[in-house]
Formats: sequence, C-alpha cells, structure tokens
Amino acid sequence: MKQFWIFGYGSLMWRPGFDYSSKEAALIRGYHRRLCVYSHVHRGTPERPGLVLGLDRGGSCHGVAFMIEPHGWNAAINYLREREQVTKVYVERRTTIELLASHERVEAVTYVVDRRHQQYAGVLPIESLLTHVQQGEGVSGLCTDYVTNTYQHLREMKIKDRTLETIVAKLQDQAATSRA
Repeated sequence: MKQFWIFGYGSLMWRPGFDYSSKEAALIRGYHRRLCVYSHVHRGTPERPGLVLGLDRGGSCHGVAFMIEPHGWNAAINYLREREQVTKVYVERRTTIELLASHERVEAVTYVVDRRHQQYAGVLPIESLLTHVQQGEGVSGLCTDYVTNTYQHLREMKIKDRTLETIVAKLQDQAATSRA
C-alpha cells in the first residue's frame, strides 16, 4: 500500500489541521528553516507584515513527518493548498525526507519558499526580524504566538534554532521590562 507523507517545519508541527495516522521526527536535506516570509494573511497584513518560516535552499532541517492514509490524502492536500498557498509565496514540492527513528527515506510533500515572490524577505538582521514578529497579527493570530509556539515545539523535540531562541529571549526580556 502506498504511503503518503507531509513534512512540517513550522506551525504544521504543532497545528497540522488535517487527519494523519502517525507522525514522527524527520529530516529534509537541501533546505533549512528560516524566518524569511513576510506574512500578509495568517500572521500579518500587507500594511503591517508579520514574519513566518519558510524552507529556504541549502542545509538541512529537522521537522515532523505526518503519514496520511490513502483515503484522507485528497482532503489533507486540499486543506494544505488552501492554507499554505493563499498568496503563492510557497511552492509545493515532493521531495525525499528521512524518518529519523527508522532512517527510512520516503517521499513527502512540503512547502518551500519562492525566492522570486514579493513576500520573500531573505536574510534579515535580528532587529528587523524582531520588529516584524512583534507587529504581525493576521487571521491566524499574533506573530509572537506563532514564533513562541514553534520555538517551544522545537525545544520539546530537542531541536535548536538559534534565531528563534534569540527572538523569544528578546520578547521575554521586553515583556519582563514592561511589567517592571
């Protein structure tokens, strides 16, 4: 029986929004996780863009692989296309990932940032990242919640992301300062 897999590296890890039969830690090669997408819908607006994660070329990325039963594949992929391709900043790709527990290589669908898209932010300095994260609020909520939830999930998986760690620490420092 054919297996269907989806690879998540950001909010899909903690809020997939589709039915799956199992999930496990996975690794994708040739891409890395980066806050590089100006969010105009889910975590910001065109006037006050937030910043969300994209898979950008180069390196590797730990994330989560979701196995989808064949009868649920169309519903899952249609949901993801509606969620991930609202502004077409992501390109749907089928690529090989490694399931870390078994070291099995499987084909999975994932969403990679389109570097030619106007919402591609590229590499930004930490202060610019922080500004966009703090200002972003869209139909899915606050950008600060998105970044914090993703960071917490990565920590639970024992995955280090220095950029998210730095941003979350700065958000916590600012919150502590404003309470004082």
